[in-house]
Amino acid sequence: MWITRVSVGNPVFATMMMAALLVLGAFAYSRLSVELFPDVSFPVVVVQTVYPGASPENVEEEVTRPIEEAVNTVSGIKELRSRSYQGTSVVIAEFELSIDPRIAAQDVRERVAAVQPTFRDEIEPPRVTRFNPEDQPVISLGMTSSSRSLRDLTTLADQLVRPRIENVTGVGQVTLVGGVEREMRVVLDPERMVAQRVGVSEVLEALRGGNQEVPAGAVVSGGRERVVQVRGRLEGPRDFAELIVSRRGGSAVTLGEIARIEDSQQEEESSALINGQRALSVDVVKAQGENTIGVVDGVRAAMAELAPVLPEDVRIQVVRDDSVGIRNALTDVRTTLIEGALLTVAIVFLFLASWCSTVITGLTLPIALIGTFLAVYAMGFTLNSLTLMALSLSVGLLIDDAIVVRENIVRHAAMGKPPRQAALEGTAEIGLAVLATTLCIVAVFLPVGFMGGIIGRFFYQFGLTVAVAVLISMFVSFTLDPMLSSVWHDPGQKNRFFAWLEKKERVGTAQYEKTLAWALGHRKSVLAIALAAFAGAFPLLAIVGTEFVPQA
Repeated sequence: MWITRVSVGNPVFATMMMAALLVLGAFAYSRLSVELFPDVSFPVVVVQTVYPGASPENVEEEVTRPIEEAVNTVSGIKELRSRSYQGTSVVIAEFELSIDPRIAAQDVRERVAAVQPTFRDEIEPPRVTRFNPEDQPVISLGMTSSSRSLRDLTTLADQLVRPRIENVTGVGQVTLVGGVEREMRVVLDPERMVAQRVGVSEVLEALRGGNQEVPAGAVVSGGRERVVQVRGRLEGPRDFAELIVSRRGGSAVTLGEIARIEDSQQEEESSALINGQRALSVDVVKAQGENTIGVVDGVRAAMAELAPVLPEDVRIQVVRDDSVGIRNALTDVRTTLIEGALLTVAIVFLFLASWCSTVITGLTLPIALIGTFLAVYAMGFTLNSLTLMALSLSVGLLIDDAIVVRENIVRHAAMGKPPRQAALEGTAEIGLAVLATTLCIVAVFLPVGFMGGIIGRFFYQFGLTVAVAVLISMFVSFTLDPMLSSVWHDPGQKNRFFAWLEKKERVGTAQYEKTLAWALGHRKSVLAIALAAFAGAFPLLAIVGTEFVPQA
């Protein structure tokens, strides 16, 4: 094969190719994002609309149904369903897997924008979002205080903790759960309103117009231009009480004359508890495409910086960390990968009975595995359970080609041929068989990456990773192995350990020959056993359970 002739004729060139694979693969490995599972985009778009104070029937009639009729015209919809609650409408559009989720969300957004002008003024603008499993918090922090109220704790978290965490690289959203904020409550007195002849609409209009800050242009004086800002923001109960609601008979009617003003707090819609004690939860959601472990590490570093700044009575701690499971799972897979590689090399050493052959064939493993990281990075994959599982599974496959090539080269060298001639002729003789074997393995695993449905989306990275790793191992077996065989000669001397291994191997070979002779002499019995094993497997399918992901 021409690639073998080039490698054997140019050992430095072949060595530099392998070194380049190692260096680029190691660089790509350091840049890979780490996740538990591949980033799979689900083509599901959710339209959520808030209609304050409306009953489910009104929400269904005035919001949900018009949105459904508008979204139903979008092409590619697989299923359209909705839920109408008190004050809230939720419309869920599930698209075919072939539809790009970003395009689907944009189409839905355009249809909703077209129907939005027909809604009542009280209805808030619909919020169109894409469903993404990664929108769940990657880390949750719990804030507690021995002396401060929950309202003060919420103010502290909103003004100090949340801005600092939002500045962490990769953080997409920070949400406070279980907190309460200050709220000015206006309790109207119907009898006073009737006496002053003031309606609710006038009160609402006064609150909207009298509680705001607006720009009033600019004033030029003495060659200087100054910006004028009308500051009408009401601060406390006294300001609200002095707000003029209406004028009757030349006298002003203030809000304090017809209502009771209370400096209160918002109604509690959520609650957070830590060991039974009321607390404030700070949920951190990562930005799309960011590394979970990197985001969590950044948040923990921000917590360390905040610790000296927070009051002594305030304690902040991690109550949930998704990176722990990811780290443990990937550590287990890495350990399995290393153990499998070491065991594979050990088995090769035992059967080849040669340090030289073991090293030459064993070099295929690190080069193929590390070189695969370059392809994983180039294809935009992440370092997740499926890509690492693909590498673990392919450990035994990666060294097969090198063993076959090396074994045939040793056979030609045993015939008395020079090392260079043995390397060229041995590789050429077995090259077509190795190529066919490798392409068969690729033909088995490559279609796994192109299965349909959500399963296919998850196993896309798995199938391609195995195929790339096997192809790289074939490339190494056709280049590095013949080159090393031509310059690194096997001394051929066997010590006592290797002699003992050969003796045991001959015993095993003799036993295998007896078994093979019996099988060839009793062909009907062998076929009957094989058919019985094949047919007996089908009843077991009803016993074996099925699930999307195994329980961790």
